[in-house]
Amino acid sequence: MKFKLGFMVLLPIFVAYYLWYRNSSSSSSTSLVDCMSFFRSVALMVIFTGFCGVFGSLLHYMLPPRKRASEEQQEQRGGVVGGVVVENEENQNISTTNNDNNQNTFKKHRISPPTDSSTTTNSNNHHRSCSSSSSVVVEPLIMALGDSNQTDIDEDLHSRQLAVYGRETMRRLFASNILVSGMQGLGAEIAKNLILAGVKSVTLHDEGTVELWDLSSNFIFSEHDVGKNRALASFQKLQELNNAVVISTWTTKLTKEKLSDFQAVVFTDISFAKAIEFNDYCHNHQPPISFIKAEVRGLFGSIFCDFGPEFTVVDVDGEEPHTGIIASISNDNPALVSCVDDERLEFQDGDLVVFSEVHGMTELNDGKPRKIKSTRPYSFILEEDTTNFGTYVKGGIVTQVKQPKLLNFKPLREALKDPGDFLLSDFSKFDRPPLLHLAFLALDKFVSELGRFPVAGSEEDAQKLISVATNINEDLGDGRVEDINPKLLRHFAFGARAVLNPMAAMFGGIVGQEVVKACSAKFHPLFQFFYFDSVESLPTEPLDSSDLKPLNSRHDAQISVFGSKLQKKLEDAKVFIVGSGALGCEFLKNVALMGVSCGDRGKLTITDDDVIEKSNLSRQFLFRDWNIGQAKSTVAASAAASINPQLNIEALQNRVGTETENVFDDTFWENLTVVINALDNVNARLYVDQRCLYFQKPLLESGTLGAKCNTQMVIPHLTENYGASRDPPEKQAPMCTVHSFPHNIDHCLTWARSEFEGLLEKTPAEVNAYLSNPVEYTTAMINAGDALARDNLDRVLECLDKEKCETFQDCITWARLKFEDYFANRVKQLIYTFPEDAATSTGAPFWSAPKRFPHPLQFSSADLSHLHFVMAASILRAETFGIPIPDWAKNSKMLAEAVDKVIVPEFQPKKDAKIVTDEKATTLSTASIDDAAVINDLIIKVEQCRKNLPPGFRMKPIQFEKDDDTNYHMDMIAGLANMRARNYSIPEVDKLKAKFIAGRIIPAIATTTAMATGLVCLELYKVLNGGHKLEDYRNTFANLALPLFSIAEPVPPKVIKHRDMSWTVWDRWILRDNPTLRELIQWLKDKGLNAYSISCGSCLLFNSMFPRHRDRMDKKVVDLAREVAKVELPPNRRHLDVVVACEDDEDNDIDIPLVSIYYR
Repeated sequence: MKFKLGFMVLLPIFVAYYLWYRNSSSSSSTSLVDCMSFFRSVALMVIFTGFCGVFGSLLHYMLPPRKRASEEQQEQRGGVVGGVVVENEENQNISTTNNDNNQNTFKKHRISPPTDSSTTTNSNNHHRSCSSSSSVVVEPLIMALGDSNQTDIDEDLHSRQLAVYGRETMRRLFASNILVSGMQGLGAEIAKNLILAGVKSVTLHDEGTVELWDLSSNFIFSEHDVGKNRALASFQKLQELNNAVVISTWTTKLTKEKLSDFQAVVFTDISFAKAIEFNDYCHNHQPPISFIKAEVRGLFGSIFCDFGPEFTVVDVDGEEPHTGIIASISNDNPALVSCVDDERLEFQDGDLVVFSEVHGMTELNDGKPRKIKSTRPYSFILEEDTTNFGTYVKGGIVTQVKQPKLLNFKPLREALKDPGDFLLSDFSKFDRPPLLHLAFLALDKFVSELGRFPVAGSEEDAQKLISVATNINEDLGDGRVEDINPKLLRHFAFGARAVLNPMAAMFGGIVGQEVVKACSAKFHPLFQFFYFDSVESLPTEPLDSSDLKPLNSRHDAQISVFGSKLQKKLEDAKVFIVGSGALGCEFLKNVALMGVSCGDRGKLTITDDDVIEKSNLSRQFLFRDWNIGQAKSTVAASAAASINPQLNIEALQNRVGTETENVFDDTFWENLTVVINALDNVNARLYVDQRCLYFQKPLLESGTLGAKCNTQMVIPHLTENYGASRDPPEKQAPMCTVHSFPHNIDHCLTWARSEFEGLLEKTPAEVNAYLSNPVEYTTAMINAGDALARDNLDRVLECLDKEKCETFQDCITWARLKFEDYFANRVKQLIYTFPEDAATSTGAPFWSAPKRFPHPLQFSSADLSHLHFVMAASILRAETFGIPIPDWAKNSKMLAEAVDKVIVPEFQPKKDAKIVTDEKATTLSTASIDDAAVINDLIIKVEQCRKNLPPGFRMKPIQFEKDDDTNYHMDMIAGLANMRARNYSIPEVDKLKAKFIAGRIIPAIATTTAMATGLVCLELYKVLNGGHKLEDYRNTFANLALPLFSIAEPVPPKVIKHRDMSWTVWDRWILRDNPTLRELIQWLKDKGLNAYSISCGSCLLFNSMFPRHRDRMDKKVVDLAREVAKVELPPNRRHLDVVVACEDDEDNDIDIPLVSIYYR
């Protein structure tokens, strides 16, 4: 850069000198005039050059903004920009060279790795570059956290992630440069999660080459990459995940000085000695560089974090501040604050809170944080003397104030000697972390002394490691471990060289989240050591050392831990993965790397009826932007097969449910080995759970919500099923609250979504239903004859008569009058019916908490929020009527002129208006004795309107789509909600926040998904091996924000006992040979059970109270089902299920299993 600037200054001087010399050379002498001419030439050339520079700068700002992977640095990077190699006009590939690598060429437009060890990153005016030939060192960023002044966030792509992090955290991520050193399985998982998150740059460092061994855990590598440098081999596929992230590679030895370019550095394959050297540099650097050391060794893993001597956590848990609605405040010292029992308070002792909107005791509205104690579900003590404050009258909101937290990290050098408290994950292993701390120290010493890892199955190496651990333990003094557990250390030694995919996935999620914390100060960091093992995943039978020997296959690393016998079971498994979204993509990657269903007898079936959307790309890493609109399952299956070509996979696009039991029939379920759920809704989970329960198949269940995740193992006869315990249903706001008395933004958005669907989807659909078959429709309305039928007809009439739109100006008029109706007239009616001083039947103030007294809005075209609502509403109304939208509709000035032309009628409140105040009411429609007459009158009017319509007229219902920011759907919903919030003095929200709530967007991030699937696949080893006991399985709840890990044994199923028999929900009683009703009843009687009722579906086949049912005793049960229950038995069915109610000889009801009658 300095050379370029110098050349630009010297160039005009050289040119001017040449011109002067040429002119003067014709003369024998040089005069003063000639000298002045020379300097004038120089000045003019400098001015001209400066103008070119200024013009070039102006062009730079006039052109469209570039991606963060800057195109300006093509020349500096040999043409590699964001992973894209650009050719020159002669079709010659431009690439850079490295001292250790030969020059490579790449095809045009292919995403290809740079072949040097250089790094290029760019953010606004910050540039850095290192090259083997020459380099310019520019000062690194002066902030420990990323500079939040970054490019705009692509909300379509990152909407689910934004729901977890928020804009500020995302901006900090976009400005963060990360180093990932060690590109084996763990490094690849970490890099993947960070690239999906959208950090500014990721630098991949590895000096080693790809081995066949690496293919057990690294989804990036293939057999063709063996022998290539790991970092270079990783580049292409990682860059495909997110072209907005600058990805670079280093293939040479790393020095600590190079770490200054990064906000966070992660090492996955480094000795403690080197880690201490790097960590000391990072810890003492100004500002500190966040340092993470992570390892996965077989079924054991460790993490160490050091974010510097003083690291401030801005938001420790990521939760919204808790709030409460005040009911009363006492004038005491200290004061008692009581809140309405609308929702339980979530405050804790010691919290700081602020008060607002308090009437009477206005001294509390000063915004000062105040400390509370003695928190209860609906009250707390305020540590303040309020005896001299004003007397509380009404109202008030109390809001938690979230406090930052300062953490003092110790450097690795000190932490190894004094690790402090370990983060515990499995409470059945509370003494395990100190032992694993010792094991990893011993392994490091073993490798440093012998230059290799212990050999799998080598008792000599295992004993050597145990001896090293014993010696280290003796030197620990008071901190030594009482029992070093040689058996556990033996397992640790055998698998020490292997990186297993499920462990890499789990730890890749955890470490990826720690990097996000380091860059953003969002969520509480891991402080400081975390150790984990899943030794229960090993086969229950002893492993022979010969079974652990490598077979020269891609699964050798996994075989070195589990043996070739389990590998064969994995390959022959028949697996059903339900769903191929975020969880499904991760599961597919994991099972492909594990070799599941890769044998001749194995098969993996995956199904998903959804298609790929842009918002999927930030988490569902098997999809690319060119896959948008394609079937998820098909694309995901193809991507999984590219990870492991031996995978036998079939992709289906069917929803799993009762309607597809012809696809997923009895034979399909019976042939399965295991089912893995990757679903996003409870109903589908419950259905699959019932199928697995019925066919007695293991079900591996998991789910995520932001930084939280859970896993549940459903194992036949060992654990309870998924449906045995359910979360309580979410509390729904009463209908009257949503429609007339909202007190938070959620109520406003729920109302807005309901109005949107009513106006733009349901009503146009109702109009079309009428127009498609007027006779049938009107007959149905007459037969119904209720308030709902009346309301439907009324809406149809409005659309075809009073509110019919033929021009765009009509649509503007409709939108303007809707504004007046919603935000002025309805409020005027409400406060007319219930004035501010109104009282209830008991004499209490009507407008008491949680009700908020509303105020009507006065429309103003100068208020952009008012105008934007009208614009969105009129555009969508025009869409339903098929009216072209003029260009000026989106011009504020011209739209305002059109809106101001609308004549708004004067509103007069009605004295007899009925407003629903009953919180138990389920509808706002009120029945009337003359509904039938009103319906007949409406039908006559609707028929008259229909005759005036053009032939073939139909409306276009609009189905709500939250993920398209150009369709004005969210603009209208946000406008509806915010205007209503303004009526009730409720804080308004931006469109993004409105999208989260109204669109019911489930917060999701790649890190949590990766961790959850890794945990599930550790359980998959147990399921496919077989023979494991209940205490070997693990269910998990984790929250990466805290971080918190709660791992425990599953709950066993409830056991029912009768005489000498016992059964659980997993049992199903089977009768073969097509028995009669009498034979079924006698078969039960022989067990001491008296059947008094037998049903099939919803139909009763037999009940002892009905004498005529005794005539059915000698009929076949199957024939009865056909005759009485009208059951259709397809050819592929071989049995029929009946539910039998029984009692014992003492007349006690006994719950028995489902009874299956086999008739074929």
